[in-house]
Amino acid sequence: MSLTARIGMLNDVLCAQSVLSWDSRTMMPSGGADSRARQMATLIGLAREILVAPETATALAADDIAGLNPDHPHRRAHETTRAAHDFHRRIPGDLLARRAAARGVANGAWIKARETSDFALFAPHLHTSFALAREFADAAGWQAHPYDALLALYEPGETVASLTALFARLKSGIAPILAAARQRSIRTDFLTRPYPEAGQQRIARHFAELLGYDFNRGRLDVTVHPFEVSFTRNDVRITTRYRPDALAPALFGAMHETGHGLYEQNVDPAHTGTALATDLIGLYAVGGASFGAHESQSRLWENHVGRSLPFWQKHFPTVQAEFPDALSDVTATQFHAAVNAANPGLIRTEADELTYDLHIILRTELEAALIAGDMRTDDIPAAWAKAMHDQLGVAVPNDRLGCLQDIHWSSGMVGSFCSYTIGNVMAAQLMQAAKRIPEIADGLQTAHYTPLADWLRQNIWTHGRRFTRDELLLRATGSPLTPEPYLAYLREKFA
Repeated sequence: MSLTARIGMLNDVLCAQSVLSWDSRTMMPSGGADSRARQMATLIGLAREILVAPETATALAADDIAGLNPDHPHRRAHETTRAAHDFHRRIPGDLLARRAAARGVANGAWIKARETSDFALFAPHLHTSFALAREFADAAGWQAHPYDALLALYEPGETVASLTALFARLKSGIAPILAAARQRSIRTDFLTRPYPEAGQQRIARHFAELLGYDFNRGRLDVTVHPFEVSFTRNDVRITTRYRPDALAPALFGAMHETGHGLYEQNVDPAHTGTALATDLIGLYAVGGASFGAHESQSRLWENHVGRSLPFWQKHFPTVQAEFPDALSDVTATQFHAAVNAANPGLIRTEADELTYDLHIILRTELEAALIAGDMRTDDIPAAWAKAMHDQLGVAVPNDRLGCLQDIHWSSGMVGSFCSYTIGNVMAAQLMQAAKRIPEIADGLQTAHYTPLADWLRQNIWTHGRRFTRDELLLRATGSPLTPEPYLAYLREKFA
């Protein structure tokens, strides 16, 4: 069997695992958690066996890439597969299985703990999750900090040292902008009025279609914590959540996940089932170059497009017509100002742009301390509350609104939080470059998004995992990751 065929078989297994994961987070009854965890662990184990099998080594040796230029898709796929083959040979198979099994059980425990706001129900699972993450880091290998090995799973090239420098620049840059923005008095009372769920569902779907999401190859479902998942570019699913007393979480959550969905639906069809649409290190079927690159697309469409004034000047009448009782006394300009108000709060997924990265920095710093052994999992609720008070000036009233709000730890995704801030920074850098093109700039002003989508498809989406994050940025913008366009965007918008 050829190398391409073997990776195609591996991708099929991972897509099946993703189907089970999607179901567990949308449709599965709570009683199915234990058996589902075993099923998912089995599939992850099978994927790893395919990757490290002698037959894969033989296929690698027989795969001829001589004469192919360094950027050739097949050469990149070959090199990616060889690196992943060598990586997973360092990781014990039973460790991978234990991590997969722990994820399934922990997710069910997290849901129950979140419902009852009782961290104690989740604490043993969190301890196991971080213990397994540290064991994984040690097996993978690290030099300066064990957390570096986990960061590399989601954002290759980032380290504790590089993130410390990035975070310091963002903190110092955001602080004065936030201080200025908070001086304004902005009306927001209408954001928390009754909004029937059926109407929210209609508007969420409308906005997803408006931005280009293809419902012939996707669907929009309800979940506790919004996410996107793909089973190849031909089946890309997004989710959101609805609150009967608030409109913004569902709409912006749907636009956020639409950004992820657009990336996956527009990967080059030739990459389907190959190493260029498969994370062979994380053993996950995905076409995005990195988690941060993926997040750049969701934040770009949610914030740069979906929270812009031209967007609401064009589309507010549609939303107002859907919810006349709640929005009859509101203008498009008022709505736009409200959904961009800087107001430090408890929930990361509902945070404004100016405080969002402070949530991410908090989580990343806690993770690094836990992995280094400088903090115990039992210390998390108190450490979380202190950091929220110190960095955002808010008091945490309970665990549900504090350390139990994110699904990442129950999913074993230790090291992934930094990708959200990477995505914010990358989105601004891409938008700065894209808006230099008159057709795109004009389109954004007139709510015509096809020119922007075409540019992103050509520069980002189509390549799948062929290029690294910084290679994509260099090709599209002429520079590797830099926070300055992001800070300039925030200053222009808020200060």
